[in-house]
Order: sequence, then structure tokens, then C-alpha cells
Amino acid sequence: MIWLRNAMPIGWRRRYCSLSSSLATTATRTLIISNSCHSSLRSDVEMIAANHRIAAAAGPLSRNTSHSNNLQQRSFAASTAPTTTNNDSEMKDEYGAMDDSGHTFVYQNFVLENGQVLPEAQLRYQTYGTLNATKDNVLVVCHALTGNASLHAWWGDLLGDQLAFDTSQYFVVCCNLLGSCYGSTNPTSLNPRTGRPYGKDFPDVSVRDSVRLQLLLLQQELQLHSVKAVIGGSFGGMQTLEFAVQAGSSANELEEDDAPAYLQDNFYDTEGNPFVRSVIPIACGAQHTAWQIAISEVQRQAIQKDPHWENEPEKATAGLEIARQLGMVTYRTPKGYQTKFGRDLMDSTSPAYGTKARWQVQSYLEYQGQKFLSRFDPITYVKLTEQMDSHDLARGRGDSLEEVLRRVTIPALVLGIDSDVLYPLAEQEELAELLPGGTLKVIHSEDGHDGFLLEQEQVGQHIIDFLQLRE
Repeated sequence: MIWLRNAMPIGWRRRYCSLSSSLATTATRTLIISNSCHSSLRSDVEMIAANHRIAAAAGPLSRNTSHSNNLQQRSFAASTAPTTTNNDSEMKDEYGAMDDSGHTFVYQNFVLENGQVLPEAQLRYQTYGTLNATKDNVLVVCHALTGNASLHAWWGDLLGDQLAFDTSQYFVVCCNLLGSCYGSTNPTSLNPRTGRPYGKDFPDVSVRDSVRLQLLLLQQELQLHSVKAVIGGSFGGMQTLEFAVQAGSSANELEEDDAPAYLQDNFYDTEGNPFVRSVIPIACGAQHTAWQIAISEVQRQAIQKDPHWENEPEKATAGLEIARQLGMVTYRTPKGYQTKFGRDLMDSTSPAYGTKARWQVQSYLEYQGQKFLSRFDPITYVKLTEQMDSHDLARGRGDSLEEVLRRVTIPALVLGIDSDVLYPLAEQEELAELLPGGTLKVIHSEDGHDGFLLEQEQVGQHIIDFLQLRE
């Protein structure tokens, strides 16, 4: 298949253009305010009924449904922002109060990379700040594995006036990725075709799918002219790199691709320039490596070996606790654990060793595992780690990884963490070298991979410096 730059009206070269009429799209937006990941099942029942009514009345989306240029996120209390410091006396969950509130974008008959179709792909998102008249003062922020669209809950020190995500200057969009249980379509959602939750039958979603749905939100629903920068860490960084490939490549040459039109990387602005103008991937690589897949697989097996997994997978909570505990180990460093816990026992009554010994580090991991159950479910965790393992910028694009990255023409600030054992600094060094507009900056931290959330002062300053160079 050969794509000419002007083969379609400029600005509307979207992947769904080649779909048959049976896959015609309808998009709607609703405002949802909820307090818990586990309320998603109730919310989805209500949303599906409401969105069917809205879609039936609205028909295909028109440009008249776009946000006005003074659209603002409702105010958020300062108390919801997490307090994140580099104090080694604290080793806590890196997220603050988590919920699934926000707006919902609904895309009918969303075709996945593997050819499966989601009858209703819902994408929960939040916005902060004001959209300018030219609709190009936009920052998109992508969350990590267990994050959500409430940016203020986990990168709160970066959000606000005169901060990295300056709400007096930028219109900031944060989406809950497809498959996550914080408002977007996920395994706990009702399948419109059956009236029952998807459960383990939820289709395999790739990082590429999640980013494509976000791009459709940005272009089709919000009708933005372009995005100044996409920023994300860890799983969010993988999404950021997909944004770079799908919407940050030059449109000056013919595109030859055997993939269906809806899977081609052809998101441009109205002048035919890349829709995304820069990216900041943090603490990730161009592909999920064998090391990272191995960790994901052990976590999945912990859940799948739970006796409830086969017949009542939503109750496989013992396995989910273990999966979370393993994650909390890989997110930090040997030095961090030794500094915080050493070989300290819980109290003087604990045996010094053996089965009945109670280590402080043991108690910490048990607490983190149990706390996680209040905000996540086993099937979603399995599906999201599988989605994370799909990350491979070269897959299906007909070229080597180096060639795919060389096609990305936009500036890229690559941030790595010097103590990261999960996504080692060498992976960010490779990215910065292969991206034509790549620059590497290093975050210094003793907190390992979690440094991208905990070292907010360093991360924020690098983002500010990068964005100011492109004013």
C-alpha cells in the first residue's frame, strides 16, 4: 500500500479511514466522578446505557462537538497532591489518592492491532489548564502501570502555575490507558455484546492500540491542532515513544506499508507536519526486554497459580498481593532496602531467624500487597502486564528498530535514572543515540526505577528546560 501525502484531506489522515461502513465510528463524551477502581463495574453499567442513548441521538461525530478553547479542568484540592520526597525514612506507595473520575471518550468499533474489535472503547481522561485559540499549547502526560488519569495524584509537584506542567501556559491532558481499571474499557467492563463483564475474555491490547485511541481522542474529540509535547515515565514512557512513532514522523515522503490504513503511522496537523512536536520518554526503552518480560511473567504466574484463578479469577487476590510485592522490590534498589530496613526485626519478641521471624521488610511488603487490593484487580493486572510486554517499536513496521527510530524527526528528551535496575540506564542511552533529535539527561537517585515519581524536582526542572527551548 502506498500513501501519498495528499491522498486524504490534510489533518484527517486517520487510521480508521479504510474501515468498511460496518465499522463506522461514533464518539461521545461524558463526565464521570467516582472514587474507586472497584466502582468501575457499576460505573460501566451506567455509562454504557447512557452512551447508547447519546450515540443514538448524536450520530457520527462532527467538528461542532469539540471543546471550546477555554475548557478547564474543575479545580482540585491541594490536599490531593501527594507529598513526595527523597527522605529515605519513607518507602511508601508512590501514588496518592486514586480514583477513576474524569471525562469519557467513547469510540465505537475500535479495531485493535490484532484485528479484534472492541464494540465500545471507552477512554477516561482529565484536563488541566486552558486551551488556547490555536489549539496547540497542549501537553499530554501518560501514566505508568497502575496509574490513572488523575495527574495531580501522582505527579502533583509538577502540576500547577510556573511548574513543569504549567497550567497558566499549557492545556494538559492525561488519559487512563485502554485496559486499565480507572475508567477506561477494561476486563471489569461490561461487554455490550453479552451484557457481562469481559473478565479473562478481554481482548489482547497492545501499547500501540492504547496510543492510537488517545490520538483519536486528541484529534477527533478535542480537535487539537497539534501537541507541544508528550511526557511519560515507565509504561507511560513506552506510550510516549509510541506517540513519537505514530505522530512524530515526517510526512514528506511516500509511505509504503502493507498494514491496514488504521494501523499506519500517519497522524499529522493541518499543515502536514507531525501532530506531536516533541516527546519526553522517562525510564524505559524502545522494547520490553527479556529481563522485563521475565519479571512480568513471574507476576502473572503468581496470580494464575492462585486457586481462584480458574473459576473465580476476580478473587485471585493472594496471587495479586504477591505480584505487587515483587513489583515493589524491582521498583527500588538493594541500597534503598538496606538503608531503610537492614536486618531489623519487627520487635524484640521476634525470633532472630527461621519460620517465625518477622522482618521489617517482610511486614512492609505484606502491607503494600494488601493495600494494593483496594485499588486493583487480578485480571486487569495480568492484561496490563501483557500489554506492557507488547512494547516493541519495530514490530510490524517492516524495518529494524534503528530504522524506525531514525524516522522520528521531532526533538526528544530522554530521561534515565542512574540506579534503575528494572529499566537500566543503558536503554535510555541507546534511545538518545538512535533518535535523531535525542538528548539524554540523567536523574540521580537512590530510589531506582521509582525515581521518576519520587525525584520530582529533578524531573520537573529537566522538563521545564526542554520546553523553554521550544517556545
